[in-house]
Amino acid sequence: MGKLRFVAVVLLLLLNGCKKDERVLEDLGMVQTSSYDLLENKKLKVVSSVPVIDPDSPVHRELLTAESDSIKEARLLFSRQTDLLVVSGQLRDTLFGTTLAQAGIGDHIDTLLRDPSTALGVRVTIVEGDAGELLSKNFKPHSDTGRYITHLLEKESVSNSIPTTTLYEFSRDYNDDGIDAAAPIVKDAGTKVNIEGIALFKMDKYVMKIPAEDGIIFALFREDLNQGEMTVNLGEENGKPVIVMYSSLSSKRKVKVHKLGEGRFKADISISVQGSVLEYTGEEKLSDPGTRHKLEEEISKSVTDTAQEIIRQMQQVKTDALGIGRYVRNSLSYREWTSLNWREVYPQIEVECHAKVIIKDYGKYS
Repeated sequence: MGKLRFVAVVLLLLLNGCKKDERVLEDLGMVQTSSYDLLENKKLKVVSSVPVIDPDSPVHRELLTAESDSIKEARLLFSRQTDLLVVSGQLRDTLFGTTLAQAGIGDHIDTLLRDPSTALGVRVTIVEGDAGELLSKNFKPHSDTGRYITHLLEKESVSNSIPTTTLYEFSRDYNDDGIDAAAPIVKDAGTKVNIEGIALFKMDKYVMKIPAEDGIIFALFREDLNQGEMTVNLGEENGKPVIVMYSSLSSKRKVKVHKLGEGRFKADISISVQGSVLEYTGEEKLSDPGTRHKLEEEISKSVTDTAQEIIRQMQQVKTDALGIGRYVRNSLSYREWTSLNWREVYPQIEVECHAKVIIKDYGKYS
């Protein structure tokens, strides 16, 4: 009888404990997406989206807004607006408005990373315009704009048209003197959210945008790829545009640095790309080996020309988001590298891009 009474007491305690945990969970405001904007008075506008877990609630999220001097202060202000205990352990995305990104986000990235409850894999995204306004807006049929943006970024990053930039990756590149960070850009397009391209940074400041259609070209010259899609416009033929849709591509990148003396360098970036042609609007027959070889050369030239223009623009604004500085650094001694003002040398170096494109297969095209 005594054993039965003991077991009953233990079960009662366990049930009470489960009930207590349930109440605690319901009292938590688990932030999933936060936005940050710089106001004219130099204060920070922070908007956080907290999912509403009540299935009977007519709304699916609660928005918390605060103007503060720091991210940590904003969280304290949030506590005065809700009956929930606001926590950031479920944070998935951070959205930075254009004005703040141009002013610099390094300190804010560092603040987020110092929070032990914030995961290193939280995404960093730039919003063209006001990030808070975008996060606060509702886009039908999506009930939660934060999740909508998360899924959009995840889908696009699979094809490598935009980088998957996390807090850790941004901080790593920001603190590396041989490469600059990059992050995806999104924009409110009225009835939906659009991927606008890639934001390139000089240190922690947003200085240049690569259009979405050129995102894959940037990715090919930044790192090796195992998956991706690329559309190439080869001009017109008999008044008709010639478009090639290149899919299932994989690539390898090689960078060689040549020291020319007196702080002068030349960098050769070579990529080898192979993939499948899913669409071809030209009039040639892809079954002919000569035609395929000619098409490979035309695609290679188009990719090379686009890459050269991207690098020219990058050198103008002094952003080394391709990481050429890493290879220059590896070719020098520590003393030579530390005495070199890479930020000033970089715009003057000669960079040559080389692309070799191979068509693995062309499906049912004749």
